[in-house]
Amino acid sequence: MKGDENVLSNKSAETDMGKVEKCIEDINLKLNKIKLHSFIENIDSHKDFMVYNFFIGVVRGFGMAVGFTILGAILIYFLQKIVLLNIPVLGDFISDIVRIVQENLNTGR
Repeated sequence: MKGDENVLSNKSAETDMGKVEKCIEDINLKLNKIKLHSFIENIDSHKDFMVYNFFIGVVRGFGMAVGFTILGAILIYFLQKIVLLNIPVLGDFISDIVRIVQENLNTGR
């Protein structure tokens, strides 16, 4: 009976090791996909790291500027459509906002 228990415990240990090896292989594949090794190599050089972060910051800033411009244009478009509905209080308020925005766009401020 003790021999049967050893065989069972060896088999479960082998299956556990197989699961661990599978997990390690999955982690290795995921790390290779994101190219972590090349990023870590760039961290060693402070100059490369600073240049990399500078360009990432520029790209993020450009993306935010474009995104806010598009969202602002969509917002103004819908506000102009709401003014056309002639809702008394809301329409006057929105028409004032649209007028102020258009005046600022025309004066170049």
